[in-house]
Amino acid sequence: MTPLARCSPALFAWLLCGTLDIVYAMLWSVLAGGSVGGMLRGVAKGPFGDGAGDWGLGGALAGLATHYAIMGAMVAAWFAAVRQLPALARQPWWLSGTLYGLALYLVMNALVLPLRFDTPFPPADLVKGAVALFPHIVFVGWPLAWLTRKDNR
Repeated sequence: MTPLARCSPALFAWLLCGTLDIVYAMLWSVLAGGSVGGMLRGVAKGPFGDGAGDWGLGGALAGLATHYAIMGAMVAAWFAAVRQLPALARQPWWLSGTLYGLALYLVMNALVLPLRFDTPFPPADLVKGAVALFPHIVFVGWPLAWLTRKDNR
């Protein structure tokens, strides 16, 4: 365990999950023919409006900050849930992490994105839906559940 993980588990989880998730998004953006900057400016459009897409480096940095702010809320919600429901941390990490990742996916893709960008849910393209579900489970839910697991190592 790293010194940061021992000192501040929530901070470590936030940095780990946030970094895993954004690296995935960056790679996926490039593989899909886009750019990292364009993807980050797209994230910035959520809270800052469509004009953020024209902000250049500033828009990309705003998108990165937005991403980590959202990830902070996701991590904080998990730590609060584990504190309120300690049995959650005693479940198999892969199960509780999968369920939490699925819940995050549903909040983001069935609520937040349709309200802000009028995106359809469920997505018409199931591959795009799976691409969006994967990181919520593997890069957020699983690491959080692994880091907070109790008696199920």
